[in-house]
Amino acid sequence: MKRFIITGAPGAGKTAIIRQLELEGFSVVEEAATDVIAAAQAQGTAQPWTHPSFIDVVAKLQRDRQMRAACQPDEVQFHDRCVVCTAALAVYLGYPLSPFLSSEVERAKKEAIFENRVFFIRNLGFVTPTEARRISFEETVRFERIHEETYREFGFELVSVEPGSLIERVNIIKAAIRSTSTGVRNVD
Repeated sequence: MKRFIITGAPGAGKTAIIRQLELEGFSVVEEAATDVIAAAQAQGTAQPWTHPSFIDVVAKLQRDRQMRAACQPDEVQFHDRCVVCTAALAVYLGYPLSPFLSSEVERAKKEAIFENRVFFIRNLGFVTPTEARRISFEETVRFERIHEETYREFGFELVSVEPGSLIERVNIIKAAIRSTSTGVRNVD
């Protein structure tokens, strides 16, 4: 099974891309942080990311979702973010990498859970705030840089998916996974 990560800064269009891939028949694994935020907000915690335990809660949900998805017989899976994203989030928020988060990043690398080529969805030039996404465009750009540095630090190769229409972006990803299967690289 090939597990591909789709990542990028908040508001870059990852969710729309994931939804389109799902509509086209690909297996997807949902992002964890947004669900953790929504659950905490429903319980009265307005800004759960201000609590250091937030990072480990996200990482544990990611691990659980990844392990459940590992039982599926799909040839290709797309993961909306992964534990490396959570490490980048910890850096962005100023939290140290906890022992649990560090062990999860190490597990992902040691077990080669994900393909080394990661689809890095570039920002659209703006960000639309939501209840879970309370970030300015300037902060999005800073987070994008941290995100990119974190992935490179952990040895991943980034495939930039630049702004464009949803279908153009999805087609770039599909072309890249076809080239991964054949060994011919046509997207960098």
